Amino acid sequence: MSGSTTTLLVNCPDQRGLVAAVSGFLYRMGANILHADQHQDNELGLFFMRVEWTTEGLSLQGEALREAFQGEVAEPHGMQWRMEESARKPRVAIFVSHYDHCLLDLLHRQRSGELGCEIPLVIGNHPTCRSLAEYYGAAFHHIPVSAETKTAAEDQQAALLEAHRVDLVVLARYMQVLSPRLLARFPGRIINVHHSFLPAFVGARPYHAAFERGVKLIGATSHYVTEELDEGPIIEQDVVRISHRDQLQDLIQKGRDLERVVLSRAVRWHLANRILLFGRKTVVFD
Repeated sequence: MSGSTTTLLVNCPDQRGLVAAVSGFLYRMGANILHADQHQDNELGLFFMRVEWTTEGLSLQGEALREAFQGEVAEPHGMQWRMEESARKPRVAIFVSHYDHCLLDLLHRQRSGELGCEIPLVIGNHPTCRSLAEYYGAAFHHIPVSAETKTAAEDQQAALLEAHRVDLVVLARYMQVLSPRLLARFPGRIINVHHSFLPAFVGARPYHAAFERGVKLIGATSHYVTEELDEGPIIEQDVVRISHRDQLQDLIQKGRDLERVVLSRAVRWHLANRILLFGRKTVVFD
């Protein structure tokens, strides 16, 4: 366990003594705190906190530590919380259609060590990205999707996700809408990239809509997937300036660069346990 860390994420009603309660508990357990950050939402009266500490030297570990925290700190303060250990690398599945730029970026970042995860599985509704996935050592499964086969296709996808013990699903320009039934299996654990600066230009052809409107900025958005199309809690966004000189293909090219960066940031922050969901929003800790 040498060099490993544990991260605690907390949200609860704001009240006096929360920082002292958490830090005091960790002090009693012998924890060496590496990072600590907090945020108060004054309008909603909520408190959010992220703490990361070294695992070595703790008097309690694993479930025993969780049980102690629940009884001594979380329950008295009405906390929702989770603890994650860095020793276990999350397992990520990537869904893809024709476009491979986001898939390539994620696979390369994972191989280079930038993303702390394993990517055992890529699922495509077209076979286009098979060779790319297999080059990086990920099993590729081609599962076509149509209106008539959608339920059966999602059953196949769900079975593969379970067989590969997947923790996070990333939609890397996967041009299909997931059903509520599949979303319910991974609440808060499906990340999508949308090729516009949401909430502007929702839908399948945002670059075309932006070009027709003559906008001066285009963007990309990474968000958690919910039943409301393109309405999930936003994790990260970025923009690039354009002008009347840019044609539609220029917008698409510049936008794809943004898509790569925005999606990889969101995935990296999720894997590092830096995101707290509440309602339709996220808190993303530095």
